[in-house]
Amino acid sequence: MAIVDARPLIAAGEEPFETIMSAVASLPAGEDLVVLAPFEPVPLEGVLSSQGFTYEPEDIGGGDWRVTFRRPA
Repeated sequence: MAIVDARPLIAAGEEPFETIMSAVASLPAGEDLVVLAPFEPVPLEGVLSSQGFTYEPEDIGGGDWRVTFRRPA
């Protein structure tokens, strides 16, 4: 499993998309990617679902979200 905590990047005014997509590129088949964000990353869910990923968003409180993306085996 790979974890990308996008919250500090977003808080610093940076765009985490490239960091997340880099993690996706190195993710083995059947492995999960967990993204932590200060909002539900709906655009990212769309991008990764179009690449065959399934996802499970979870509101973890305080406005933060944990989304687990699963790459098909």
